[in-house]
Amino acid sequence: MRTTAARRRKRRSLVGAGAAVAVLAAAVTGCQSGGGREPSERPTRQAPRWNTAPSSIAAVGDSITRGFDACSVLADCPEVSWATGNDPAVRSLAARLLGDAQAPARSWNHAVTGARMADLPGQLAAAAEHRPDLVTVMVGSNDACRPTASSMTPVPEFRSGFETALAQLRAASPASQVYVSSVPDLQRLWEQGKDLPMVRQVWRLGICQSMLADPLSAATGATARREQVRARVVEYNEVLREVCGKDPLCRYDGGAVFQYPFSAEQLSRWDWFHPGKDGQARLAELAHRQVTAAEPPR
Repeated sequence: MRTTAARRRKRRSLVGAGAAVAVLAAAVTGCQSGGGREPSERPTRQAPRWNTAPSSIAAVGDSITRGFDACSVLADCPEVSWATGNDPAVRSLAARLLGDAQAPARSWNHAVTGARMADLPGQLAAAAEHRPDLVTVMVGSNDACRPTASSMTPVPEFRSGFETALAQLRAASPASQVYVSSVPDLQRLWEQGKDLPMVRQVWRLGICQSMLADPLSAATGATARREQVRARVVEYNEVLREVCGKDPLCRYDGGAVFQYPFSAEQLSRWDWFHPGKDGQARLAELAHRQVTAAEPPR
């Protein structure tokens, strides 16, 4: 009996010692993990939210944002710009967001007619000096509109230029949101004006020859050239979508401008290629819808 009782006392002492060790281990572990919090419970940093009511706007890009050929032949007309213009017939994005009274003092247009992707870093650097809430980007048409299809900007170069420009903007003005418009469907624009003799005469002055040269030719070479230009535009838009998608404060338009069915009435009455006043108003409407949406386009 003594042996049995001794064995019981020994087992109880071992159990007690084990419990003490377990408590001590738990206490040590709790100290090392910040009071017992699991790594998965640590607060995570939320991505910045899109502001649907920016209070200042800077625009960069090419002739479309400068209102080229919208008011007179072969001339800029920034007052009808879809992004920052003050023409009441257009109601630019700036006017819609900021109001007619505030827009002139809180919007800046750094677009340049003829600009290509290679020019975007410089334009965005100028835009960043204003620390704008929103920067609009519409560029790429002139990378496709070259003297020949073979001289179009290569896609890797286009991508590198956009990545560099966006990174520089982010470093200079971290909080600025970016709205990126897709490149218009240049082939659709060719279809609108090719049958008008006066338009063909204007096109001969050098407007987008990679697409508009020999506008009535149905030869295999001419058709293939136009398709090549359109395919390049599609590739540019995919680059814009991909690069923009990596920045939480960048919103691509989902191809809205590329898909928009511009009619002859919405194009310049001088070249039937650039947007006229009505076309500029449609661009402003598209942009406003995208910028003020709670979620980006799918």
